[in-house]
Amino acid sequence: MAGVSLQCGDCGVLLKSVEEAQEHAELTSHSNFAESTEPVLNLVCTTCRKPCRSKTESDLHTKRTGHSDFSDCTSETAKPISLETPKPEPVSSASAAGAGVVEKEEEMIVPVVDAKLVEELESMGFSTARATRALHYSGNASLEAAINWIMEHENDADIDQMPMVPVSAKAEASKPSLTPEEAKIKAQELRERARKKKVEEEKKMEIEREKERVRIGKELLEAKRMEEENERKRLMAFRKAEKEEERKAREKIRQKVEEDKAERRRKLGLPAVDPTVSKPAAPVVQEKKSSLPIRPATKAEGMRNCLRSLKLNHKDEDAKVKRAFQTLLTYVGNVARNPDEEKFRKIRLSNPSFQDRVGSLKEGIEFLEVCGFEKIEGGEFLFLPRDKVDMAVLNSAGSELNSAIVNPFFGVL
Repeated sequence: MAGVSLQCGDCGVLLKSVEEAQEHAELTSHSNFAESTEPVLNLVCTTCRKPCRSKTESDLHTKRTGHSDFSDCTSETAKPISLETPKPEPVSSASAAGAGVVEKEEEMIVPVVDAKLVEELESMGFSTARATRALHYSGNASLEAAINWIMEHENDADIDQMPMVPVSAKAEASKPSLTPEEAKIKAQELRERARKKKVEEEKKMEIEREKERVRIGKELLEAKRMEEENERKRLMAFRKAEKEEERKAREKIRQKVEEDKAERRRKLGLPAVDPTVSKPAAPVVQEKKSSLPIRPATKAEGMRNCLRSLKLNHKDEDAKVKRAFQTLLTYVGNVARNPDEEKFRKIRLSNPSFQDRVGSLKEGIEFLEVCGFEKIEGGEFLFLPRDKVDMAVLNSAGSELNSAIVNPFFGVL
């Protein structure tokens, strides 16, 4: 029996002609073809007249549309296959010249494809060029075939380039597209698939965002821990400096007491203490030096220097100095407890009570400026802007004022 089809040895599909085999080879890169006596099926739906070339295709059509009655027209369309590729008849130059034919390169145009299928693919997010190329190379048969072709060739370099074919190919009839029922069902399936894909992508993005939030949270906690550790080190250094200052003040007072004793012995006619008899020296305790770097507290040192200068400038007015310290502590405490209240952040310099308690004392206004207060309206007011309220600075100011009030040796040296 003569061969009526060509069978692909790689995938087993049956093809009607050499042209179909060439097109199949271009699309799939399959090259193993052999002549077969098995005809290509031609099952025509008696309801909508759609041709199906395989049992699988007819089952799919039945599943989508419910049409189950097919007419087998295979024997009517089967015919011996020709293995010779038709060649164009040569045109002699003489006859071409006599007929007025001018040899030129054939014009290339965009292939004709099903416009409805192009619209459906565009509605799914594909570009016009990609939709046209997919329909053309998938045989302009169905929406599913075009989608499958796009999925197989989405990495091609020319996937978004408009395909071009010779003008002669324009006359070729396009193959029948999906019925309205099939198109509706297919569009619903594709929309559902796209929705599921979007949901999965959103879940992945949410997981990534959660990981990023966790990472940022850990970094913030670590930064807070380091800041607390540095603050602890600065506080230890401050306490150590206070103790050293108290030790020096006590030593100075002890020396003064010894001098007073010697003076009283001299006035009473008692012999002076023999300086050659030395008292047992107290054991020298060698202090360990910390190897940890300590960041200088510039604001705290500035505040302490202002308070020391204020006390030294008014060393004979202890009550007035103490009242100034307590007044400054009240100003700082009011701002710390009520940072949003402007009345606590604004001080009139000409106020008699302020001038009597703080303004008339040297370094009193300077202390408030170190805390962040600024002179405004031509120097009539001291004002602390809300955005410059630093609770750490205010806390340091409170600590320095409290130390100056309760420490009897503050500012002695």
